[in-house]
Amino acid sequence: MNRYASHPVWLVGFRPFFILAMLAGMMLPALWVTIYSGVVEAPAHSFSAMQWHAHEMFFGFGWAVLGGFLLTATKNWVQVRGHHGSILMFFTATWLFERVGMWFEGIWPEALFDISNNLFLGSIVAALLWTLIRNRRTDTYRDNFLFLLILPLFLLTKNLMLSVDYAQIGSSMAVGLFRVAILVMLERTLSAFMKAAFQVELLKNAKLNMSIKLLALSMVFVSLLPVQLAAAGSLLLAVLLAVRLAYWQLRLALRRLDIAIMYLGYIAVVTQLLIESFRLTGHFSVSASWSIHVFTLGAMGLIIPAMLIRIGKGHTGRKVNFDSLDKSALYLMMLAFVFRICAPLIGPAGYTLWIALGAACWCACFALMAGRYIPMLMRPRVDGKEH
Repeated sequence: MNRYASHPVWLVGFRPFFILAMLAGMMLPALWVTIYSGVVEAPAHSFSAMQWHAHEMFFGFGWAVLGGFLLTATKNWVQVRGHHGSILMFFTATWLFERVGMWFEGIWPEALFDISNNLFLGSIVAALLWTLIRNRRTDTYRDNFLFLLILPLFLLTKNLMLSVDYAQIGSSMAVGLFRVAILVMLERTLSAFMKAAFQVELLKNAKLNMSIKLLALSMVFVSLLPVQLAAAGSLLLAVLLAVRLAYWQLRLALRRLDIAIMYLGYIAVVTQLLIESFRLTGHFSVSASWSIHVFTLGAMGLIIPAMLIRIGKGHTGRKVNFDSLDKSALYLMMLAFVFRICAPLIGPAGYTLWIALGAACWCACFALMAGRYIPMLMRPRVDGKEH
């Protein structure tokens, strides 16, 4: 390993990608607001500015988080060293290449854009699949077959999102795929968090858990289903998740912000599914975009900062406790949800203002986190361990 690739930031996957996630979380929404409000003119694209925004939040920000999480988690699941060093440098370079390509798509040769737009995700998905398949005998989770199914679908989804005719299908699939990933992650982590914090065991019903995951997988394709079937599937998944939540000690979890916010993210998943069911059947008149933002700000927005803090501290050898600044970041994200999701329903005339305030709180959350955690991620573990 060369001396650059041996730097602490390249020793494990969460380090470079959580840095990228915090920087993207800090900058992308601010850039979108300037475009949406007309302060900055969007560059010429073959796709709309809204498609650019959706793609960058799911596949720029979202996949920086998911990529860092999976590169770290998969090595633990199958008990191997994991991808590090030069390969992480390559993945990081391709992520940056994709961001440049997304901005300059309108003036780049089509072939060059296609390469920039698929190289990062194609490479990292291939690496993750290789890790899971090659080491399947030592895999500690039987349901990791779900990742073998959803990871390749992300590639299809990102290209659909930028197409002229299938952008809505792509956006719906992106929500569905991230929903599966979040539900798997919550199922595996909340039990450990609650046991450590309150010495309680959460319900582990194998049939219920698998039913939820398989139904969530099928709902990735909800936009391709007949309306009534799509609405029924969304409602059923919401009900199953609510039933499980009833046995997951919600009242106890709400006593601690670091755990409560994960539960609020879970509730946001349920809420968005209910909104979709009622929206599809005409019982709730909201836009598809508003429904998607309930998921992106409610589920992704609330859960991701808390997970970044936990992993950022725990995997650098520090004690996992949420101090006042960590809690301030979480409160900022909760305020972003209120401004972006709730306020437009109460005062629709101020829609542009609510978007700006929501984005400001989102950006402030990640700016606060970036200032604190990027230096940690750039340094060796404080407990003397290598990675």
